[in-house]
Amino acid sequence: MRGTVHQEPAYVIHRRPWRESSLLVELFTLNAGRVALIARGASSARSPLKAQLQPFQPLLVDWTGRGELKTLTSVEVRRGPAPTRTASLYSGLYLNELLQRALPVADPHPKVFAAYIDAISALADATDVEPVLRRFEAAFAEALGYGFAWDLATDVGQPVLPEQSYGYDPEQGIVLNAGPGTRLQNLPGEALLALARGELEQALCRQTAKRVMRVLTDHLLQGKPLHSRTLFTHLRGERNES
Repeated sequence: MRGTVHQEPAYVIHRRPWRESSLLVELFTLNAGRVALIARGASSARSPLKAQLQPFQPLLVDWTGRGELKTLTSVEVRRGPAPTRTASLYSGLYLNELLQRALPVADPHPKVFAAYIDAISALADATDVEPVLRRFEAAFAEALGYGFAWDLATDVGQPVLPEQSYGYDPEQGIVLNAGPGTRLQNLPGEALLALARGELEQALCRQTAKRVMRVLTDHLLQGKPLHSRTLFTHLRGERNES
């Protein structure tokens, strides 16, 4: 992208200290995709940048530089809904980590950016985060070329039948003839058809969608771990104890 950028819509997806008083900030942006910026002096007591460069806040940012690391020159914080409940916060962190680890650098995906805005807005009010996560994962996979139809068995080119069981592989989608190397097997056709209709209320549909999307996101991550998943494990443990 050009050397100087002005008023670029962006969200912080990761940040960490950089040298003495700066921050290294990774942004997900509308027109530049994932970019890394140095926010000079952002950790100093007098700088407002540390408070401005927070996850889930919609930003308009300016930067300069042509190398892999750009220099942040200006930040404008825009108002927008943000998750506050524990499960919603953990879900937002999961989305950020997925973007950070699976999205190529400087690869714009406007549809994913729009899906991310929708997801963050939905998480702000959500008491049930699973449908929000599944919708975003599907949009993310579609943008990276791994979209599939829940109601079509690609290996035979036939519609899914409710009484039949199916398999799933990230490179093929839903398949009727699941072989030994097929990543997932024994997926109920009735659940796949319900998911094709956008239904995530029933436990069977939720379980099926979660299994499929877990395999798909792991494939996109190419072995990179997601530390945010451990947060959900701890949260489930706390709920079981209460």
